[in-house]
Amino acid sequence: MPATPAPARPRTSAPAGRSPRSRARLAPLLVLLLAACAGPVEAADGGTEGPTPTPTATAGGGAVGATQYPVTIDNCGFPVTFDAAPERVVTIKSSATETLLALGLEDRLVGTAFADGPLPQEYASAADLPVLSEKVPAAEVVLEAEPDLVYAGWESNLTAEGAGDRATLDGLGVGTYVAPSACKDPAYQPDRLTFDTVFDEITQIATVLDAQRAAADLVAEQRAALDAVTPDERGLTALWYSSGDDVPYVGAGIGAPQMILDAIGLTNIAAGVQDTWASFSWEQVAQDDPDVIVLVDATWNSAEQKKERLAASPATANLTAVLEERYLVVPFAATEAGVRNVPAAVDLSEQLAALDLR
Repeated sequence: MPATPAPARPRTSAPAGRSPRSRARLAPLLVLLLAACAGPVEAADGGTEGPTPTPTATAGGGAVGATQYPVTIDNCGFPVTFDAAPERVVTIKSSATETLLALGLEDRLVGTAFADGPLPQEYASAADLPVLSEKVPAAEVVLEAEPDLVYAGWESNLTAEGAGDRATLDGLGVGTYVAPSACKDPAYQPDRLTFDTVFDEITQIATVLDAQRAAADLVAEQRAALDAVTPDERGLTALWYSSGDDVPYVGAGIGAPQMILDAIGLTNIAAGVQDTWASFSWEQVAQDDPDVIVLVDATWNSAEQKKERLAASPATANLTAVLEERYLVVPFAATEAGVRNVPAAVDLSEQLAALDLR
């Protein structure tokens, strides 16, 4: 952290250089959003009551409420309060950056970091977003961007050694939000990630940002695309191979890889491992001899490199999927919970249907 940090901005004020928001929007209504979804508020009488938003029309003709502030979120066990919609946002990890882009909030991004790969073609107009760091930015670099929100894809991004610990940032007037799917506390970590959990995150961060109309449209669009996926019914098995030579690092049983495999009708041979990602063994892979192998394509470890490695290694060269080149390819940025999961499921389903399974 800097030796002499900048003074915290008043929590009910707009960021420096911007016009303050209407006092009517700062009505003293406390809306508690649960860690994985925008849930009910506990009433004083012990019952529950929902928020009382101002309705706005959606593109589909329905109604979605505008956020009433202040909003307090229990996010991975850390309470954070927003007195107005954040207008200057720093994102860490592609999943966070692309969520804001999908919500049409490019103009609020004052810094991005730790990209997992190139942006999808639909976000080509955002190619000139300010990049603070190729990895996790230092706290002083984050503070120089003067954000009022840091949105992180991993909980480990927000530490004193990284972008700044959450309590310190909060004391400086900077709100923080971690993708709920990445919470590590067992009380908050999804026991098994679902698309509903992903959609709830989109809705929750959009509520913080007062962008519920965009979130409603985005979720509706993604639900429709997911509903159109027809799961394969042949009982095929799969290995989701991310990295590793001597020991493979694979998509395990509770994260985005498992969720996507379920959606397209493939049985994950590592489904019994209670983790999002985990070390596995080539001996077990050989024993299971999966029908197909999903290759994670990363700039630092491409799908083509993995194909060469699998074909050259005595431990994997005789796998049926390797001998017959039964590969599906997914970009690394689509393997973490976020707006790319549904498009990844659609694409992998089409790749699977195109495979010649002799």
